[in-house]
Amino acid sequence: MASLQASNLSSSSSRASSSSKRINAAISVPKLPRIRFPVPKTPSTKLVEDLILRNGYTKTIPIEKSTVTLPRIDKEPSVNSSTSKATAKLYAILEAVADRVEMHQNMGEQRDNWNKLLLNSINMITLTAATMAGIAATGGAGAPLLALKLSSTLLFAAATGMLFIMNKIQPSQLAEEQRNATKLFRQLQRQIQTILALQDPTELDVRNAMDKVLALDKAYPLPLLGKMIEKFPAKFEPALWWPKPHDFQRKSKRPGKNRWSEELEMEMREVIEVIKGKDTEDYMRLGNLVLKINKILAISGPLLTGIAAAGSAFVGNGSWAAIVAVAAGALATTVNTFEHAGQVGMVVEMYRNCAGFFSLMEESIESSLEETDFDRREDGQMFEMKMALQLGRSLSELRDLAQKSSSSRIDGVEVDEFASKIF
Repeated sequence: MASLQASNLSSSSSRASSSSKRINAAISVPKLPRIRFPVPKTPSTKLVEDLILRNGYTKTIPIEKSTVTLPRIDKEPSVNSSTSKATAKLYAILEAVADRVEMHQNMGEQRDNWNKLLLNSINMITLTAATMAGIAATGGAGAPLLALKLSSTLLFAAATGMLFIMNKIQPSQLAEEQRNATKLFRQLQRQIQTILALQDPTELDVRNAMDKVLALDKAYPLPLLGKMIEKFPAKFEPALWWPKPHDFQRKSKRPGKNRWSEELEMEMREVIEVIKGKDTEDYMRLGNLVLKINKILAISGPLLTGIAAAGSAFVGNGSWAAIVAVAAGALATTVNTFEHAGQVGMVVEMYRNCAGFFSLMEESIESSLEETDFDRREDGQMFEMKMALQLGRSLSELRDLAQKSSSSRIDGVEVDEFASKIF
């Protein structure tokens, strides 16, 4: 209920715009009833502890004065500890192998550049010295003649020293060594990846992989000083990049002879005879021949530049000196180009690697045949397929080769084909 009072109202009807009004108002609002809202209480410590114990929590996080716990895992899932350790070790070896692949690849590219740069530089130096010796012989006396003679002699001497070092290290052979190492480390990398993907790794797999890595490091060293492979050995030998045979073969779970038979063993023995009599013997013969040629070229190059240096020193004292200097310089350039542009050292290393490949095949077959426990041999059919693929043959062609070898030995006739169709 509301009441309104107005007072002191004086206005004229004609002067409505200038009138003033004063209004006093008062509104009375009825009182509302007081409503109480309950405030939620913090749960007691005892209630929180009951919840904690009921849910099995052990670790606490304070919230105001209460504690909330989170579960803590004290134990890892149960796994086979020996298998997990072997797997971790194989992954570590795999990382090291991948690193070696990159190192050998980079080193191979670098040493191939050495071969190109040294070849071009030495040839340019030799030809420049020969040209100076020829110009000096055409005429001139006094200081110009002395300058040409001295420059030609110094350039021939520099070419002799550089060529001696180049022939000693054989950059083309160094590059081929690194290419072979890259290929073999990649092959080992794929073998380890296959074991990790298809099998449960064991300590034998770890030991086998470690020995293969160390054998490859020894066969293809990265440094030059002290560990470089001898480039001119007294006798040509095949490359050896695999470890000594150990008892690394997994035991087969297949009953019986693990897919081996007498016919398969005879076939493998005949394949060994063909490899020894044809492939290995041929590559050893070619390797010895190319090694001898490389030795002759390596000696001839520095010898010719040395003779040219001596001849250029006597230019002006007779026509023979200029002839010797120019002719020896031209011959030295030809010999150097044939040796290093033709990459004779690379050919030596290629034959050495191929001979090592066949030696590895022989050793693999012989070690498998000498193993009397069939469970420790590799699966017979798988082994036969691997040998056929490595030789570039089908299974039927491999068996035909074994039959031909057996019949030719009975008839006293040599086999007319090589075991490998790849090399």
